[in-house]
Amino acid sequence: MLRARMDTSCQDLCRSLASQNENIDISQSVLYTSLMGLLLVADKERELTLGSGQVGLHNAGNTCFLNAIVQCLSHTQGLRDYCLTKTYLQDMCSSQEPELMNEFTKVLEGLWCTDEGKRTVNPERFYRVFKEAMPYFSGYSQQDAQEFLRFLLDRLHTEINRRPSHHPAIFTTPEPSYTQFRISEEAAALWKKHVDKDDSIIVDLFSGQLRSSLHCSVCSHYSNTFDVFCDLSLSIPKMSDSRAGVTLRECLDLFSHEEKLSKENSPMCEKCNRRTETTKSLTIQRFPKILVIHLKRFTASRYSIRKSTVPVSFPLTDLDLGPFGPSDCGPVLYDLYALCNHTGTVNMGHYTAVCKEEEGWCCYNDSCVTQISEDQLQSSQVYLLFYKLKNSMASRK
Repeated sequence: MLRARMDTSCQDLCRSLASQNENIDISQSVLYTSLMGLLLVADKERELTLGSGQVGLHNAGNTCFLNAIVQCLSHTQGLRDYCLTKTYLQDMCSSQEPELMNEFTKVLEGLWCTDEGKRTVNPERFYRVFKEAMPYFSGYSQQDAQEFLRFLLDRLHTEINRRPSHHPAIFTTPEPSYTQFRISEEAAALWKKHVDKDDSIIVDLFSGQLRSSLHCSVCSHYSNTFDVFCDLSLSIPKMSDSRAGVTLRECLDLFSHEEKLSKENSPMCEKCNRRTETTKSLTIQRFPKILVIHLKRFTASRYSIRKSTVPVSFPLTDLDLGPFGPSDCGPVLYDLYALCNHTGTVNMGHYTAVCKEEEGWCCYNDSCVTQISEDQLQSSQVYLLFYKLKNSMASRK
């Protein structure tokens, strides 16, 4: 509605200026574009007058998993600003109403409103719309925060995708090749093929690309596959003394550690055309702007699910993922801005969020918001870590 009023006003003003200044060599279209741009910038600045963001979320009954994730996403600046300016309404390709995105935006508006007396936002409407789209999350049983994050981002992406739902792919998969140069070309072509179908602010911020490489022990052929990821799920190394703890770097080392596959467990070699002993390794081919790290604290056995409480220490600044990317990518540095904790047991647990503010760190425990010190961030309960890209020598073309 606002955009329509601005459009009409710009057109009227351009006609008036052009008629009064016939000797000026400037077209109405140039005037229109310039004025519209200035008005849009001014409007966005007005809309982005933000409060402190230190507002809690009402727990509607075992919804701490939702509250913790929403607080982390609320402090993801690129996503927050995109929602609050409602840019998705101009970007999205579908003509259907983006119900979930609209409700998510309303929650963010409540969290970042300038009313300093506001202490709590009720996300009930947002949760109801989400459950209608994802019935798996219905009921009042405890849900997993990482699963909720994945489902939420996927649903938001679907609603605001910039591409038509049946848009034909214009890129073809290149022929397999064996040099490092060709590997990067293949990865880039597959990434373009992906965004030709799936392109949104969610992809812009959260999506990266993994390279899985198989090395044949007989012919030394490398076979590569590339997969899109929105978070990195890391196993926690088993320690003889679980109280001693491990580092995030050790979890990443385990993730990228070469795994030897026997003939029985190996796929067919593309070059040998037979099963051979193979070495499998994972690297990050394309780094996301927002890196979400999921620590696998829950493991399922035949009869039960167990939770690991091994402390995992992590850097607050300058997490370097360069060693886990292509050999020539250089440093790839990330800074922490939010995390999600899980306290308690598998069946009786509770999620909270910790987010970085201008004056320090705040803990978001449903409706309760308290400031905490940096030395309180490290714990044995950390479940999800949210990092933002600081700088990178790696190409993002």
